[in-house]
Amino acid sequence: MRKRIPLLRNRHLVQRLGFSLLTLMAALTVLPIIGVVLFIIKEGLPAISWEFLTAMPREGMRAGGILPAIVGTLYLTLGTAIFSVPLGVAAAIYLAEYAPENRLTRLIRIAIINLAGIPSVVYGLFGLGLFVLFLRFGTSILSASLTLSIMTLPVIISAAEEALRAVPQAFRTVSISLGATRWQTIRRIVLPQAMPGIITGIILGLERAAGETAPILFTGAAFFLPRLPHTPFDATMALPYHLFVISTQVPEMPFQIQYGTALVLIVFVLSMNLIATIIRSRARARRQW
Repeated sequence: MRKRIPLLRNRHLVQRLGFSLLTLMAALTVLPIIGVVLFIIKEGLPAISWEFLTAMPREGMRAGGILPAIVGTLYLTLGTAIFSVPLGVAAAIYLAEYAPENRLTRLIRIAIINLAGIPSVVYGLFGLGLFVLFLRFGTSILSASLTLSIMTLPVIISAAEEALRAVPQAFRTVSISLGATRWQTIRRIVLPQAMPGIITGIILGLERAAGETAPILFTGAAFFLPRLPHTPFDATMALPYHLFVISTQVPEMPFQIQYGTALVLIVFVLSMNLIATIIRSRARARRQW
């Protein structure tokens, strides 16, 4: 008994030390991010006004608002979702539910993981060569959306496949034993149960697309375009590229406008995250496991 008591004390000491180190690492990760966000809010909030959010830029983007950039970012995000979400979820369903476990399937999964790590500028050059030049879509919302869709597909496929595989196999077995077909089982049982994880993957992919600069730099973003786009074949301003331009290319640009644009971009991304969190919470409440 005397030997066990020091041993238990040592285990509790090691456990507390481990928890303390994890807490310290979490703080070192989170606190700088919170500091950056608070600094951007402090510097950018004075620039936020109704005119800043709804007016066209003027005087070489040193005055006016950023409405074309906001609307362009929204169009690009919606276009990316239209092209990438159905294709990504369909590919995940095939890999998780239909594809046999063989060497080809493993190679496909490895390729998807590798594609997720390719720098965004490479996707931008690919989109320039394929959509802008070869298919002759020009520098447009369509070209940029297709390029961003290809970039976000690996994230959506990987997250959706993992969410589908996490659904217990017993759900499928019971459904099929009751006479449902394989597709009915997937559509009515598996997909609703996997929806929280699928939504998480979709939002992660779309958030990355909304904040990227390099792909739209080559395929769809305009330097200065004080009007709203009318068709998918028009070029557009976008918040990430607009922020890059006013921070590096425009001399004597007021810092308030730079930080105000950064604040709007952060709010845009966080709003997407908030909407996804609400949808995911409701889906989890209906989940049966």
